[in-house]
Amino acid sequence: MQVKVVNKSHHPLPQYATALSAGMDIRAYLEAPVELKPLERKLIPTGLYIALPVGYEAQMRPRSGLAVKHGITLLNTPGTIDADYRGEIGIILINLSSETFVINDGERICQMVITNHSHVEWQLEETLDETERGAGGFGHTGKS
Repeated sequence: MQVKVVNKSHHPLPQYATALSAGMDIRAYLEAPVELKPLERKLIPTGLYIALPVGYEAQMRPRSGLAVKHGITLLNTPGTIDADYRGEIGIILINLSSETFVINDGERICQMVITNHSHVEWQLEETLDETERGAGGFGHTGKS
């Protein structure tokens, strides 16, 4: 699938690290380093603008290395870029650690997964069919 992209940063376009990778690393596009204090969140620009085909979205997800090593994650994960959005992709990072983290220009801050989705038409009913699970919710199986 081809996707139109405008890259206003000086960084290479996102790419898959391996032939079987689902996500592409997204880089910060910064004029100066950004400090992210403990429990602080900031919108980080990428310099990327995309035009996805109808029926597709871009999901922005945390990078596992940043999460486990530094406590850095995305506040709204996964963040969704809709097919009709044409603005710059911005990433909402949050620091869940107890130490300040510095984000530098070009740093890989998240990953993007392009996926298809469906639209539903609601069919209003008075009741739903029965299943083995039924209305069992959180922890209903008693298993840890």
